[in-house]
Amino acid sequence: MMRLGNSLFHARKKCGLSQEEVAEKLGVSRQTISKWETDETLPDIRQSKRMAVLYHMSLDDLIDFDIDMNEISHAIEKSSIEKDEQVDWTKAWGKKYPILLTYQSEVNISNYGVRLTKMLNELKTEYGYGELDAFLVLKDILAQEWKNRKEKR
Repeated sequence: MMRLGNSLFHARKKCGLSQEEVAEKLGVSRQTISKWETDETLPDIRQSKRMAVLYHMSLDDLIDFDIDMNEISHAIEKSSIEKDEQVDWTKAWGKKYPILLTYQSEVNISNYGVRLTKMLNELKTEYGYGELDAFLVLKDILAQEWKNRKEKR
């Protein structure tokens, strides 16, 4: 879990504000902002609420601010189908998970493809999903199964 000071720092940076600007708006010194961001001291609840408003966040979001998740959410919101189709996702994820770059020579892909196509068609027929929705549902089911297996270990 991220420390509060780190959350305050990243939230301020995300808004493009300097410590001086925040200090001026809150009526405190720049050193006070620095101490909050380095966990030397904690802001009181009133100052925390004012910072949340200044950073355009709820107090809960400010306390739990996670720059990575917010950036990922923002990137997803900004992405388009056209941009997604230009990305070689296998190559991109393959940097983190090398198996994605090597399994093609080991796995009988057509065998799995036939079975996956059957499952996709079942989702389309049984639930009336379109092609993309059926694919996304199947992908999410696989992700949930992976999560369940990890929790059982």
